[in-house]
Amino acid sequence: MINPRFCVGDIIPFMEINLTTPALLFPTISLLMLAYTNRFLTIATIIRNLYDRYNTDKNENILSQIANLRYRVHLIRNMQIFGVLSLLFCVLSMFALFAGWVVAGQWSFALALILMIVSLGISLRELMISVGALDLLLTDLEEHERSA
Repeated sequence: MINPRFCVGDIIPFMEINLTTPALLFPTISLLMLAYTNRFLTIATIIRNLYDRYNTDKNENILSQIANLRYRVHLIRNMQIFGVLSLLFCVLSMFALFAGWVVAGQWSFALALILMIVSLGISLRELMISVGALDLLLTDLEEHERSA
């Protein structure tokens, strides 16, 4: 006979968390958001410089660099969105735990962790694109050195 009071916790027990557990993510999220913002500001400066260069020298290579940077800016925006949502769910988790709603606190903390994983995954993708773009520039520089 099926227990009418069955819940997921009967099969998969949740770990015990208290009010300080979600607070552990606050310094991490704050540092990540600072790093994401610095990336964004650096890329924005590079885009402005490339835009000025393109206005004086209509080089198609500059347009491709700007397209690459546009994609990276969108990735950084998504990184920031998921990071902020992670912070929001950490706060909701703390509120739920403070109010005594343990299951809601556990689920919102789990969602905050998932959102942080997504943010970090997007960050990894942006980093790979960044390194790839720098590698292309270095290869181009090496070819110019060999031909000179």
